[in-house]
Amino acid sequence: MTDPFEVLGVARRFSLDRAALEQRHRDLSRTLHPDRYVQSPPGERRMALERAVAVNEAFRALRDPLTRAEALLAAHGLAVGDADRPSQALLMEVMELRESLDEARRSPEKVTALLAQVRARSAAEEAALAAAFDADAAPGTAALAAARDALVRLKYFRRFEEEADDALDI
Repeated sequence: MTDPFEVLGVARRFSLDRAALEQRHRDLSRTLHPDRYVQSPPGERRMALERAVAVNEAFRALRDPLTRAEALLAAHGLAVGDADRPSQALLMEVMELRESLDEARRSPEKVTALLAQVRARSAAEEAALAAAFDADAAPGTAALAAARDALVRLKYFRRFEEEADDALDI
């Protein structure tokens, strides 16, 4: 996997200005647009297209905090996969939240309250990721372990958020 921070030419940090990131993506996309290379040799057209694809993939990776954290961990040689398990306490908490969601499905107000509670937890995990990656360009082992744990928790909370959003759409 290529480094999305390098592809877009942005700082390798968790906290990114969303508007600046979008502007950078637009600028690079405009520069690499295939219409600009119609008269170019086939090799140059192919390279521009490959670079445009890489820019789009990098933007998709960095615009979402979850995939941005995965990219940061990957840049430090750590990968988080489905095999990474959270603490037993988190598993119990998520199970209880899902049970509460099942009970609250008939009441949009209760689902909304649960969703707000979990979104606050997600925001706390994002803050932990920012603390791990933004304070130091080369986070130590403890900071990387904390970031990895925060990312695993964030993944579980995001799944719950999707389930709660689906419950509100029904």
